[in-house]
Amino acid sequence: MAKGFKYLEVRRRAGVLYIWLNRPNERNAFDDVLITELTQAFSRIPEDIRVVVLGGRGDVFCAGADLEYMKRVGQMGHEENIADANALAEMLAMVNDCPVPLVGRVQKAAFGGAIGLIACCDSVFASEDTVFAFSEVRLGLSPATISPYVIAKIGENTARDLFLSGEKWDAKRAKEIGLVHYVVKPDVLDSAVNVKVKELLKAGPKAARATKRLIADVTGSVALAMRDSTARLIAELRASEEGREGLTAFAEKRKPSWMEK
Repeated sequence: MAKGFKYLEVRRRAGVLYIWLNRPNERNAFDDVLITELTQAFSRIPEDIRVVVLGGRGDVFCAGADLEYMKRVGQMGHEENIADANALAEMLAMVNDCPVPLVGRVQKAAFGGAIGLIACCDSVFASEDTVFAFSEVRLGLSPATISPYVIAKIGENTARDLFLSGEKWDAKRAKEIGLVHYVVKPDVLDSAVNVKVKELLKAGPKAARATKRLIADVTGSVALAMRDSTARLIAELRASEEGREGLTAFAEKRKPSWMEK
């Protein structure tokens, strides 16, 4: 599994699969290639794998959407946007449905879609210097596709506060709202993750997989209808006049028109 990816580094060791976002020069930002590769990686977790660790190479876990990718999205028509949004929805569903315990390793920054990845993890470790934001509304968009997973983690009340403002918040608050489980100093992030992995490996392999299915059955998996509707919402907003202005302003590194008044 280590071969065949452009923007992922995939390694396995003693029953543990390590999946690294590997675009450090672009702060591991999403584009269509990375989205496709994540879908592929999580769609074929080997039967002998007992734990998956998801992290980001370099200084930053994931800074959200890639600048060049957002430029392309801003020029897409409605149907192209639907297809692109559905690809993101499929990727998140695949990560969320990972059949074994999934541990998130987060450092420095997690914006937009990166928080969707975090919400799909079973245990999340964040360095205490990490900054988070649902930045979509400031681009004239909405955290639509990630919302089923995020709201399941942080609840409606907190989502109302953070989704609607797009403001930044720190790792302490991320723990308080239930998005992350452990906040640690940057220099012990890896060792803290390793301790959790060792604890997870003490579980019976079949029991761990069965328990992941149990949690999904009891809480209710995200319905396909919800995935479709959230993908359509983000597609509509991207193709709207306001969405195009927000994406263009982001690409040009300026304030959108509604913030200049």
